[in-house]
Order: sequence, then structure tokens, then C-alpha cells
Amino acid sequence: MNRRLILLIMSLLMINTSMATDNILILGDSLSAGYGLKPEENWVFLLQRQLDKKDLKYKIVNASISGDTTANGLNRLPHALEQYRPKLVILELGANDGLRGLPINYAKKNLEKIINRIHQHQAEILLVGMRIPPNYGKKYTQAFSAIFPTLAKQYQLPLVPFMLDGVAGDPAMIQLDGLHPNALAQRRIMENIWSHLKHLITK
Repeated sequence: MNRRLILLIMSLLMINTSMATDNILILGDSLSAGYGLKPEENWVFLLQRQLDKKDLKYKIVNASISGDTTANGLNRLPHALEQYRPKLVILELGANDGLRGLPINYAKKNLEKIINRIHQHQAEILLVGMRIPPNYGKKYTQAFSAIFPTLAKQYQLPLVPFMLDGVAGDPAMIQLDGLHPNALAQRRIMENIWSHLKHLITK
């Protein structure tokens, strides 16, 4: 093999390396799927744009489905991990368990199984915390909210304390259904996620 051909191969390898990307998988529900929004309005789209602007070589794969519970996410996780082989998973599930009044331990155990399965694939996790409205009763709402910091401490995971911080409770940020964040809220949600995600992907 002559010297010119060797140099050409080396240059091609360097180009391929510089263009390489790692996948970030988002496993979530309607809050990440963009319920009621145009694709370009969703916080996931805004986050990808943020990554691109900062020239960070990550591609977001949004595997979120409206209505999903922790059990739904657990069932479809193995296929998503095999297909996309993410370096990092943003785990945003649990809201529908809470809104359906499912047992706290049920949601917690499913999230534990999800966390363990992701770790088996050597991927990092950003856990996204959620709260539910107070009309579910003080005992249940407090126990539900505690799931996320408890798991974060148990598995030493970075945690977004509350995904909808600065959004929940503000009618100007909520769709007409009184539940889902509107387009105006998406940048704030993205910033809530980004403030924790950036420490994982720039270290």
C-alpha cells in the first residue's frame, strides 16, 4: 500500500470520527411526545437545536408515546435500547401512573427495572421528576413526588427535580385541556432539562 493511499484512508477515518454522533434516547409520555403541538414546537426539538448550536455531536431519538405508563415504557425499552444503543437516556415516565392513581410501589418498581435495564446497556440516565395535582390527596401526592429523588439517591442519578417547574399552575402555559403544556411552555421545559443534561454531555 503506497503512502498516498495510507494518508487518504487516515484522513477519511478522521472525518468519520469527527462526524460521529451519540444517541440520546428519550423514554417518555405525552409531555415529551409533544401532545397537541407541532413537531418544531416540542421541547425535544428545541433541545436538539440547542445541542446543534453548541456543536455537540448528539442525536436525540424521541421514543415517547402519549399515554404511556411506567409499565408501557418498561415493555418497549429493550427494543429501543437494541435499536438505538444510546449513550444517554432521558427517563421521563410516571405522570400517567400518578394521574391514574396507580399504587406508588408499582410505579417505583417499574422505574427501578427500567433503570437497571438501561445500566445493563452501559448508558447514563437523566431522571426527570414529576408531580401531580393536589386533588389526589396529600398523602398520595407527596409519596408520588418522593419516588424520583428516592430513586436518584438510590442509583446515584442526576435528577431534574420537576420537569414542569415554572409551567405548572400558570394558565398561560397550559393547553385548553388544562393538563398539557402549550407551545409557550416548551422553551422553559427545555431549559429545565438542559440545566442538568449539559453537565452529563460536556464533561
